Amino acid sequence: MKAIELEIFNHLFSAIAEEMGIVLRRSSFSPNIRERCDFSCAIFDEKGELVSQASHIPVHLGAMPETMKNILPLFNWKPGDMIITNDPFCGGTHLPDITLIKPVFYKDNLSFFLIVRAHHADIGGKYAGSMAVTTHIKEEGILIEPTYLIKEGKLEENFLKKLIVKLRNPFEREGDLKAQIASLVRGEVRLNELIKKYGIFKLQEIVEELKNYSQRAMEKIIEKAPPEEYSFTDYLDDDGLEEKDIPIKVKIIFKGKKVIVDFSESASQVKGCVNAPKAVTHSAVYYVFLSLLNTLGEYPINQGCFRPIEIITKPATIVSATYPSAVAAGNVETSQRIVDVLLGALSKAFPNLIPSASCGTMNNIAIGNERIAYYETIGGGMGARPGKDGLSGVHTHMTNTLNTPVEALEHDYPVRIENYAIRKKSGGEGKYRGGDGLIREYIFLDDLSVTILSERRKHKPFGLFGGKPGKKGENILIRGKEKIYLPGKINLFVKKRDKLIIKTPGGGGWGERG
Repeated sequence: MKAIELEIFNHLFSAIAEEMGIVLRRSSFSPNIRERCDFSCAIFDEKGELVSQASHIPVHLGAMPETMKNILPLFNWKPGDMIITNDPFCGGTHLPDITLIKPVFYKDNLSFFLIVRAHHADIGGKYAGSMAVTTHIKEEGILIEPTYLIKEGKLEENFLKKLIVKLRNPFEREGDLKAQIASLVRGEVRLNELIKKYGIFKLQEIVEELKNYSQRAMEKIIEKAPPEEYSFTDYLDDDGLEEKDIPIKVKIIFKGKKVIVDFSESASQVKGCVNAPKAVTHSAVYYVFLSLLNTLGEYPINQGCFRPIEIITKPATIVSATYPSAVAAGNVETSQRIVDVLLGALSKAFPNLIPSASCGTMNNIAIGNERIAYYETIGGGMGARPGKDGLSGVHTHMTNTLNTPVEALEHDYPVRIENYAIRKKSGGEGKYRGGDGLIREYIFLDDLSVTILSERRKHKPFGLFGGKPGKKGENILIRGKEKIYLPGKINLFVKKRDKLIIKTPGGGGWGERG
């Protein structure tokens, strides 16, 4: 089979996933999905292996193979079915990320699966936005074990009604869920068009060859590393409850065409919400190695890329949380630190490819009350790279979302943005300078619940090869004449006219400055 034919079909599949995302965005209700594009779409084959994905959120996409591995055996799949889940202990990420899965049949034979995962601005729980400092998964919101949302074409209306009534702003929640359904329906239409045009046997042959092609490409980049063991340790600031460092340690062992990524010496799971489900750890590993693969050129992203990578985690650790651990920040914060740890280790194997640490946090803000819920993340500085400065004020690594436009936020919620600017000179010095972080200032027009989940408020983003670290982030509350420095993770209640200032970290510098 010719490479050009594989490339054409790879783009045909990925275009379907991209179109699913367009449908979701244009029909969704919440700013988090409509404006920030906090969602991901992908196609899997009948065996539950990744075929293609859209250019969406790395932490969503990399976890999906684990999702399919867990959920595929649970159901007797039939045409018209659609499964819903957000279970972090069954291949999910955290509770706000609701996943819908739809099987696609051809002549009564299961042929493909379509998946869409979207972050909902609220999934119930103790605090508005469902992204809070908690100690138990039940405090974070409603855990939806894998179940039917649609069964053989019939919507499970009683289930849907019972679910959304438990969530803040149920009208918006139902609208976003139905937008996800619409995206899957569009994906099924497009896949059926491909099947009719090329035949199911041709497509299955192409899918297998695409996976084999991608496997060979990943083996090629792995073989470039000296066959040694590389290790690195970095730390989470805390878990939001106890002020102590939480170590994440990795050992990476290259053995010819295989690589072993071992996290078994990382910290045990903690009381707070920074515990990462195993699927999140897998997604961080896949993201880093796919980024390495990209240095060779543009290759199809599918299950074949992951075959040469063995990931070892120990259950009940910070990188492989077990029920009933709180995990809200494991998805958004611990995933970022896992990436930093991987980059630190790989900098010894690929010194001319690996960038310094980026801001290392998604700077999560959840705002609301019993009627409304809003959630956003804020960008920061990108780490400097070999030959280039880091970019300023961008989302890096495991997040690939956009910022919410000020106009959209102020139109929909009782919040005013007083300042949104680059945080000058927050990037680390070096031969190549780290990117600068951001400053975002909120003035509240009502009494509201606010949660901040952020990292790099104690430990600076590291530089590499003599580059200096980026500046730490800061969270500040202005109440009248009082200036209160807040910790990295906190649930608080703000009053009308209070101001919240978020200063995000800069990226680390790369190389010694001449």
